[in-house]
Amino acid sequence: MARRVEDLRIDDAPGLPELFRRMEAAGGFSAKQVAEGVDLLTRMLADRKMTRFLSFPADIVATGTRGVLASLVRDGYVDAVITTCGTLDHDLARSMRPYFHGAWDLDDAALHRRHLHRLGNVVIPEANYGPTIERAMRRILRRLWASGVRSLSTQALARAIGEAIPASATSSLLRAAFERGVPVIVPGITDGAVGSQLWLFWQDHRDLVVDLFADEQSLSDLVFDASRTGAIVLGGGISKHHTIWWNQFRGGLDAALYLTTAVEWDGSLSGARTREAVSWGKLKPRARHTNVEGDITVLFPLMVTAALERLKR
Repeated sequence: MARRVEDLRIDDAPGLPELFRRMEAAGGFSAKQVAEGVDLLTRMLADRKMTRFLSFPADIVATGTRGVLASLVRDGYVDAVITTCGTLDHDLARSMRPYFHGAWDLDDAALHRRHLHRLGNVVIPEANYGPTIERAMRRILRRLWASGVRSLSTQALARAIGEAIPASATSSLLRAAFERGVPVIVPGITDGAVGSQLWLFWQDHRDLVVDLFADEQSLSDLVFDASRTGAIVLGGGISKHHTIWWNQFRGGLDAALYLTTAVEWDGSLSGARTREAVSWGKLKPRARHTNVEGDITVLFPLMVTAALERLKR
């Protein structure tokens, strides 16, 4: 007998864990996927023997969602972060200067004249981004050079930035990763303001080497030493691919949660669903996996809150 669709009750003001349970029972297009995602996320966060990867692009770090990412790292639910260079940019900049609410339909030419950058509906004063990152990175790189560092992996660089960020910056992802000892790996390190500062520093310090192979060795050690691996993949791009690519070498991930707004019919990796990863051996055929369509800044905080509430109970 097919499972019946149940009407969703909200008259008793259910909490988030119960609401998502009822959404799964109710069905209803994306609602069921989100509810199944919460269930999978709960299982992954509860599995202390699972090596858990968190993958995401930089844009969400410019929003308040950064606090959710930092909390997961700080509370020990993440074993490795794979992301893009802009994550270092935004986390460092926001740890020292504020970003502001804006709107999607602002006059971008007018913003440019006023030295304001627009990232979606977030507005970033020019002085709070490029110059702030430049000054901070010069201090960090000079200190590393003076201490004898001549070779830097991206995780070592992220660790140095996290150490330089004040402990009072409790929403800083890099500070949380530094305190927790969680590696932050950036395979596309030159694609951002921090990467530009590395290149500029290298102009006068030609002995400095960015050692990407050290990052790859760390990923190799992580996946081959793991009893089980799971990935929370937010968005797509190089960080998503690097996460699932390395797990291919151990026979695939044991669990994967994808959250994206990208479509799959253009053949992009960002839109590729979990089932496609099975064909490449990046996800085990019997792995638990769910793909959730939706805006990360809307759904992920709700899903994490519900999963953590379930774990507490």
